[in-house]
Amino acid sequence: MSAVIQQQEHKQPRYDRLGNLAMVMPLPQDDSQDELQHALRLSGILQTTLDVSQLIDIFAHEIIRLVDYQSISYTQDELGIKHSIGNSAAHSCTYRLVVSGETLGELVISRRKKFTKAETTLIETLLCGLVYPLRNALLYKKAVEAAHKDPLTGVNNRASMDEVIDREVNLAIRHKTQLSLLAMDIDHFKKINDNYGHAVGDCVIKAVAEAAKTAIRSSDMVFRYGGEEFLILLSNTDRDGATLLAERLRQKIEETCIICDGTHVSTTVSIGVTCTQRDSETRESLFARADAALYEAKSGGRNCCRYQAAAE
Repeated sequence: MSAVIQQQEHKQPRYDRLGNLAMVMPLPQDDSQDELQHALRLSGILQTTLDVSQLIDIFAHEIIRLVDYQSISYTQDELGIKHSIGNSAAHSCTYRLVVSGETLGELVISRRKKFTKAETTLIETLLCGLVYPLRNALLYKKAVEAAHKDPLTGVNNRASMDEVIDREVNLAIRHKTQLSLLAMDIDHFKKINDNYGHAVGDCVIKAVAEAAKTAIRSSDMVFRYGGEEFLILLSNTDRDGATLLAERLRQKIEETCIICDGTHVSTTVSIGVTCTQRDSETRESLFARADAALYEAKSGGRNCCRYQAAAE
């Protein structure tokens, strides 16, 4: 395995015979042993955590003993990670971190004065102590996220819903805000599978999930709760806001033409809406009302939204 640490500021980085930036850069003879020991020590410290943000914090804390800086920022676009320490300054070094062809993200170190060649060489050596612990942390994060994602749609799954619902209800009660829950079901989904096959049925499920994802805010959450049933949690959203979003989502899905292997399919959804309304609210009471509202929408002709309030 090889590590590539591409320092965008240097014009002539030193590469090994395989074309990768050398894992351990050639250093002046009197400094190399000390700096390699720092890199090895750093790698050992970083192996103590699988949390990406904590990993970057430890790295930042350790290297400031050797290289002065004002800020360090790390981004990993695939997982949506952005972690920054300090305030960005005028001069920076940007490194793209790659291990065995796998991009681990980008790390930027900045300060008020330019980095010397010796300092950038030292940083590159120290980064070699970061890349493998970082890769392990990213793999762990991906595994955790995969366990909470529906593989067909990419939205959160039932296990994820079961983990977050109690927390969200308790937060809404504690901060005296309203949490809304939408229960959404694809109408006549069995007929779609019977008439067009399960592959088309999967396309319909993915299209509905995508419509839901694009309709909500970043603070809201979509879950695939059953075969054709979805739940949507809307934080800081009251009855009016929730019913408005539900109706917009219903209309959007109704107007969408879904194309799957040349087959054009349209579908509709029924949506039940409720929101937290009392200090004694529980996940069970919230689910029960959303389910009752969904049943009312189904029995009322489908392709509609219904709201269920808490009993006085």
